[in-house]
Amino acid sequence: MFRGVLPPDAKPNRAATWVELSLRSGPFILLHLLALVAFWTPLTWTAAILYVSLFSLRTFGLTAGYHRYFAHRGYSTSRIFQFMLAWFGCCAVQKGPLWWAGHHRSHHRYSDTPKDPHSPHETSFWWSHVGWILSNEYTETPYEDIPDFSRYPELRWIDTFHIVPGITLAILCWLIGGMPGLVYGFLLSTITLYHTTFSVNSLNHLFGSRRYATPDDSRNNLWIALLTFGEGWHNNHHHYQSSANQGFYWWEIDISYSILVVLSKFGIVWNLRTPGNRALNYRRIRPTAKVTSLEQMAATAEGAGNGSRPLDGGTASSTAS
Repeated sequence: MFRGVLPPDAKPNRAATWVELSLRSGPFILLHLLALVAFWTPLTWTAAILYVSLFSLRTFGLTAGYHRYFAHRGYSTSRIFQFMLAWFGCCAVQKGPLWWAGHHRSHHRYSDTPKDPHSPHETSFWWSHVGWILSNEYTETPYEDIPDFSRYPELRWIDTFHIVPGITLAILCWLIGGMPGLVYGFLLSTITLYHTTFSVNSLNHLFGSRRYATPDDSRNNLWIALLTFGEGWHNNHHHYQSSANQGFYWWEIDISYSILVVLSKFGIVWNLRTPGNRALNYRRIRPTAKVTSLEQMAATAEGAGNGSRPLDGGTASSTAS
């Protein structure tokens, strides 16, 4: 039995066998190795366009789809566009929307505590970055944590066959751009997307500034925000989790939210939830305050809730109509 992928002091139901570990980590490692072919593959204009466009499209699928819609219901949309968001998210090869959103809700429920699936403070940097995904503990979709979207049969289908969109995209990249299209458009952009996304779980709980006294160590980080279309404003997000935007002020660049605003003009999405003045000023950390530990942060936020309720009196968005 193999326990090397488990966090320190974990008490799993059972350890992963070498076969199970290989099935989970093998494709992940193989994608990284295959991406090295880029050193021997010429970069064409077609491949470059595929890299940028597919990185951007799939980043939006993860940030606006998996995260802000499925995990937090920050806005409403139609059932058709809901499925499109799920498809684009699956193209990122980070499992299905119900699996992703269900475990993410667990992260917010237990953020930076021993029950958090990926806290760098409770385990290690590498566990929070990628180890938890390859572990034996989080293989199943926690349907009980996402009953609102689990009722859609098409979402259950794509969550089960989440690899289909990724394989389809890889084939299209090959057909459009040949080997350079496959290597740069799919492999390299997928690897880049892996680590920009994973950095929110790891780096955003270690480096950056804190505007709000949330009971965890979430941080705002400009560089991660730029790479992830706005996800780097992570302390903002943990303060007001159900917001469709994570950059609360005009200088906090949030590309995903800007795209959602444009889509709302065409009626594709609606009911975009944003924080009001009360939420923006609630639990702010004074500039002179010195917070030195998670315990002190938790004490500062004692009795303030988890930051997910609509402090501005807004209403929760509905699911697809």
